[in-house]
Amino acid sequence: MLDAELKSKINLLWDKFWSGGISNPLQAIEQMSYLIFMKRLEDEDVKREQNSKLLEEKYYSVFKSNEDCKWSKWTGMSAEKMLEHVRDTVFPFLRKLDGGEKSIYHKYMKDASFTIPTASLLVEAVKIINDMHIKEQNRDTQGDIYEYLLSQLQTAGKNGQFRTPRHIIKMMVEILEPKYGDKICDPACGTAGFLVASYEHIIRQNTSKGISEGHYGGDKLNEKQWKILENETFYGFDFDQTMVRISLMNLMMHGISSPNIEQKNTLSKRYDESNSYDVVLANPPFKGSIDESEIGENFRTQTKKTELLFLELMYNLLTNGGRCSVIVPDGVLFGNSKAHKKIRELLLDKCRLDAVISMPSGVFKPYAGVSTAVLFFTKGEPTKEVWFYDMESDGFSLDDKRTQTDKNDIPDIIEKFKNRNKEKNYDRKKKYFFISVKEIKENNYDLSISKYKEIEYEEVKYEKPEVIKKKILDLENKIIVTLNQMKMS
Repeated sequence: MLDAELKSKINLLWDKFWSGGISNPLQAIEQMSYLIFMKRLEDEDVKREQNSKLLEEKYYSVFKSNEDCKWSKWTGMSAEKMLEHVRDTVFPFLRKLDGGEKSIYHKYMKDASFTIPTASLLVEAVKIINDMHIKEQNRDTQGDIYEYLLSQLQTAGKNGQFRTPRHIIKMMVEILEPKYGDKICDPACGTAGFLVASYEHIIRQNTSKGISEGHYGGDKLNEKQWKILENETFYGFDFDQTMVRISLMNLMMHGISSPNIEQKNTLSKRYDESNSYDVVLANPPFKGSIDESEIGENFRTQTKKTELLFLELMYNLLTNGGRCSVIVPDGVLFGNSKAHKKIRELLLDKCRLDAVISMPSGVFKPYAGVSTAVLFFTKGEPTKEVWFYDMESDGFSLDDKRTQTDKNDIPDIIEKFKNRNKEKNYDRKKKYFFISVKEIKENNYDLSISKYKEIEYEEVKYEKPEVIKKKILDLENKIIVTLNQMKMS
């Protein structure tokens, strides 16, 4: 969690970008990311140089022959000179950083555009970022800074893209429980929220008790394990170049130095991975469609609906025994097209569908009011029964303001899910219960909780008409008496 001073500085940075002419939140975050990246690049270069000296090894700086591209050099320039220098010298340098086609620098800065319009805005942004980094002493704070930046993102993208609420991501990760050694993928990664939350979860699981809350060191992992965690564990794909840049920066700010993030449409013929990942977490686009000629050859479901294709994709990506948690629109649960039914057959016959958590329609406001559910499934064995939970509140109001409230089903969902097989419940009047796969199949593979939940109605007893009539007459008489008294006074 960030302190009030840091939050205030980030809010000030947002205000400066807005008043400076950059009102698109995605564009603002992208430009902020570039500046943070420039600051971070020199900080990392200094650290590597110091380590090389300790090990008595030769070190070749990324700024060799380009000293004037260091943050510490150009941030001391006059305003007008600074803007010109960053636009015409620093940005071209960043695009040509050493490391080849596969380097993180090449991936991050490829096709990047510097669009900060005025010298005064650049100077203000540099000052605020410098002030922020005075307090940025650990990986937790760096990550929190970027998460807070992303939390200000209020604009939905094309094709139904929008940022998944952080608390929903954490719930899904907590239930799925990714572990060290798992290979984890988000095939529609957006800002990489699921990958970041999985990384933090694994670090917490590998931190000794007694380390201060909020700062998880992952001290149970040795150096080799850390390298595997950072370089061979997390994989993300997105077709939007801006989202790829933002997700790369998000992972880097959380301590993953070389993220495996690529710009790819995972539904297209240009992507053909299968049986590759132990864990898949995602909130794929709901409203998108793809040209039939572009759809990958591995798909058996005849549809252009991306929410259905992504479900089959996730099944294909999982290794046998692999686990998936995915957000879907309610229509996936009960749609009566052949494609809808085929996907549900896949989830029940070829997988163990562990849970369907129905979420209220306001969870994704202000982006959208669509009703959604979270599916949890394990590939490789048929379903015997499905656990349903009817979430009524996620801890926030369900209007556009999304203010925090006392009502929150999420802690109960996590606890009940983990104990669902110990304390089996079949009472359909409760928030959670099991339904046999036999009954689901008899209902055309319908997975909507409303199909099975029993609502207990309380009988309302009304007074007899003559009693109600007497009460009305008595009230009228009282009003007449009161009015007469007021006239007399």
